[in-house]
Amino acid sequence: MAWENQTFNSGFILLGIFNYSPTHIFLFSLVLGIFTVAFMGNTAMILLIYLDTQLHTPMYFLLSQLSLMDLMLVCTTVPKMAFNYMSGSKSISLAGCGAQIFFYVSLLGAECFLLATMAYDRYVAICHPLRYSILMNQKICGLMAACSWILGSLDGIIEVAVALSFSYCGAREIPHFFCDVPALLILSCTNTLLFERMIFICCVVMLLFPVAVIIASYVHVIVAVIHMGSGEGRRKAFATCSSHLTVVGMYYGAAMFIYMRPTSDRSPTQDKMISAFYTILTPMLNPLIYSLRNKEVVRAFLKMLGKGKSREQIA
Repeated sequence: MAWENQTFNSGFILLGIFNYSPTHIFLFSLVLGIFTVAFMGNTAMILLIYLDTQLHTPMYFLLSQLSLMDLMLVCTTVPKMAFNYMSGSKSISLAGCGAQIFFYVSLLGAECFLLATMAYDRYVAICHPLRYSILMNQKICGLMAACSWILGSLDGIIEVAVALSFSYCGAREIPHFFCDVPALLILSCTNTLLFERMIFICCVVMLLFPVAVIIASYVHVIVAVIHMGSGEGRRKAFATCSSHLTVVGMYYGAAMFIYMRPTSDRSPTQDKMISAFYTILTPMLNPLIYSLRNKEVVRAFLKMLGKGKSREQIA
């Protein structure tokens, strides 16, 4: 009990991902640039969808939820990493570590289910267009999005409660740039095998089940698109679906690589690189992928720019 109290009061040390060599200083500056683009891109996507009434459809509502999750995800890890690097401090309190675990795990889980919901939305829109307004009405769409948030949060609560209930030994140095559960478990004095198996089962449910929904949805979508008579309709359907499939591939590929490998096969360097990819780079790429290939989003953006210029001329 005394050791547990000591652990509770002293927190942890985040070893980080960068040192102070010229190359790493450049890479740190690059990460800050990516964070800025991700923050601005996702914020702009949320505001565009909220302000433009023509984007008030289920597809764009779900896209706004994805942007909100990405915005929260990148803000969960990068600001603390940047503060520690610039201040020279590597410490994080137990409460701060718990908060990072909760938001990180919750947002990853919620995004898994949301991507499956977005695939189902495309399936209904392309395969059952006449019933789309019934099968994906505002109430059902809102309920699906809420379920994604709730299921992700439940996973976050369970993992943070169990992870922080263990005793931790030694210098409590986490070989990562944020409090990631697999990296944290390495420091535990107690046997975490049962918890690691529970995490694996959660990953199977929260990764493979949504993947199965996505695959089933897109198999039907591809068959329907192939049988489309209109070449323009086929191109539009493929453009919308390819954007979503690109995001799904980046997100699920990295998540499965991190969380569905045995602990014995883990490399701290590999884990940090892959985690940086889907917690920093992917949130930046998502709004770019959806906006650059989506005429409606581009139109809404140009419309907002036009309004801004008109107001400047009037002033």
